[in-house]
Amino acid sequence: MHETHDPSPETKSADAQAAFAEFARAFEAYKEENDTRLSALETRGSVDVVVEEKIARIDAFLDEQKARADRLALARQRPPLGHEDKGREDPLAAEHKAAFDLYVRSGESAGLKRLEEKALSAGSGPDGGYLAPPQVEREVIRRLSSLSPIRAISANRTISGGLYKVAHAVSGAASGWVAETAARPETGSPTLAELSFPAMELYAMPAATQTLLDDAIVDIDQWIADEVETAFAEQEGAAFVNGDGVAKPTGFLAYPTAADASWSWGNLGFIATGAAGAFPAADPSDVLVDLIYALKSGYRQNASFVMNRKTQAVVRKFKDGQGHYLWQPPAGPGQSASLMGFPVVEAEDMPDIAAGEDAIAFGDFKRGYLVVDRAGVRILRDPYSAKPYVLFYTTKRVGGGVQDFAAIKLLRFAA
Repeated sequence: MHETHDPSPETKSADAQAAFAEFARAFEAYKEENDTRLSALETRGSVDVVVEEKIARIDAFLDEQKARADRLALARQRPPLGHEDKGREDPLAAEHKAAFDLYVRSGESAGLKRLEEKALSAGSGPDGGYLAPPQVEREVIRRLSSLSPIRAISANRTISGGLYKVAHAVSGAASGWVAETAARPETGSPTLAELSFPAMELYAMPAATQTLLDDAIVDIDQWIADEVETAFAEQEGAAFVNGDGVAKPTGFLAYPTAADASWSWGNLGFIATGAAGAFPAADPSDVLVDLIYALKSGYRQNASFVMNRKTQAVVRKFKDGQGHYLWQPPAGPGQSASLMGFPVVEAEDMPDIAAGEDAIAFGDFKRGYLVVDRAGVRILRDPYSAKPYVLFYTTKRVGGGVQDFAAIKLLRFAA
């Protein structure tokens, strides 16, 4: 196996800046071609097919360059797991790391069994495998926060059990004004709703050759985090949007909905576009304004748009009355694009624009959606099922669901 070296931080930063500069140039070309398209529509009532195809190609290139710039920005921020301050390292953590490294490389589990017995934890029984060192768990969660779009904007809680319960005041606490010497009337009791968020099991199964495991220079902690991050992020991303709550988190689009004019607790309110499967033909961006102001001001200040790439491509063409584009590119590598001044979060699991679909969400997801992580990432070594490869059955428990139904609004493409 050939040793590979990560690029230096300076190289990573330069690559990220170059990718972002290319993205910015592409957006200027996009605006120029789209202006040509709009001018043709106004003068001739039709658009040259060549212009439409060119816009579509630039649009796809914009998405590719944005994704590349984000990946490079993430790599630039990623610290190596093996370079911690040895002088300040907890002796128990160091012992755990050494025992875990031995288990992964050779299958020797006596050290981990002894550590988990000290912690009054079962070995490799029904829990399945052994706890990864804390630094591996922290790095996996940190990477998921960067890669999983809904997790990145939602509230997060870490729990030690399998269920998280919270009481939410539906009507708010009763309060009022009273004079200094006046009698204090008894306040009414707030209406409380108990919400439960069970942590479901998420797994990935990376494979390694024994040659890789025998190579002492390979950082096993880093390798595991690298291998599971994408698999976990993809599964989480789908579940947090569309999950049905059966052996997975409940996605926010899986909850009951109601027209915003008749909204009630337990439902997500929606605004209809007035056209089945499309934005309105005249002033299409007006419905986005309606969506923004359907949200109360207390939620609006920290709100984000959530949509997929295809929907964003449609919105990217909208202009205001002064001819300015409503969608604006990110200000720098690793940052979000904006729409009408609010961040745009690209979540590929959001539905495409179609009749009756809630293709755009807008809200304060920190207050609206909760992601629950049960502490601990467990790994079970399996050298038998796929010989000559060694499989690592890696599991973490995660849950999610809406915790404040007033904090998220949907745009429904319906009449």
